[in-house]
Amino acid sequence: MSMSNYLLRTVVCVWLAGCGLGAVGAQASPGAPTQRPDVASESDGERAGELVVGVRHVVPPFVAGSKVRTPENIETLLVDEVAKSMQRTPRYIAADASSSSVSPETFDFVVADLPKGSPPVFPSMTAIATGQVTRPMAIMRTDTDIKSWTQLKGRTVCLAEDGKYVGKIAQQYGAIEQVYRAPADSLLALRIGECDAAVHDDTMLKALLRFPEWKKFSASLPPGNASAQYFLVPAQRKELANRLRKLVAGWQSKGYYGKLIADMTHDIAFEVYLDQTVPDCH
Repeated sequence: MSMSNYLLRTVVCVWLAGCGLGAVGAQASPGAPTQRPDVASESDGERAGELVVGVRHVVPPFVAGSKVRTPENIETLLVDEVAKSMQRTPRYIAADASSSSVSPETFDFVVADLPKGSPPVFPSMTAIATGQVTRPMAIMRTDTDIKSWTQLKGRTVCLAEDGKYVGKIAQQYGAIEQVYRAPADSLLALRIGECDAAVHDDTMLKALLRFPEWKKFSASLPPGNASAQYFLVPAQRKELANRLRKLVAGWQSKGYYGKLIADMTHDIAFEVYLDQTVPDCH
């Protein structure tokens, strides 16, 4: 990313902040799950109103004057596209696909990341694979002495609270986790020496390491176990399931995921750049 591009984005960012804009995607406030009276309806394309979607992490609404922060996952961007195609407004509710909170009475559908290779078993839900596969990846300074995941024991690891790996790195490897609001904050902490490694989705980190300013932080550990992304749709919602299958097929044929990840990573890198007011730790 060239300095001229950064400066141009700075001007745009300042203008957006002044206008009270800049949030990524339409985010609704989290709330307690409520039963949908129209959940069994098949007139999705004609019915105006909300599209209630369960996601792993509900991104808080943007507050004017606060720093713009890009989430780590593209799931809300995908849901926004689904809602747009249906002329409905997305409402997000936190949902754990492995818990009883996932029920046909609560959601239009749920976005879930499940272990790759094990077909999801939800008797009351239809599982549609989006084709998105992610793995945990760690990056560090190139002069690090950490060469394996097991060597993270007792070392500080930065993570984003909206990522999938909070709690897991400490549990699996005995690392000391430092959790930040968003990936930009976690990655900035790595650059200024607040942690020994940063762990995020490999799709984002691989794209990040293509930027020349990240060359000094290009040491990495092999990506871990893969998770596959699914849309879980109530079994009776056949029309909605068919609509999602067609959207997913279109995204895959157009390379849509790659563009979203590239744009997301570009924004995260820019946020780190804006906030880095101290030199890299040496």
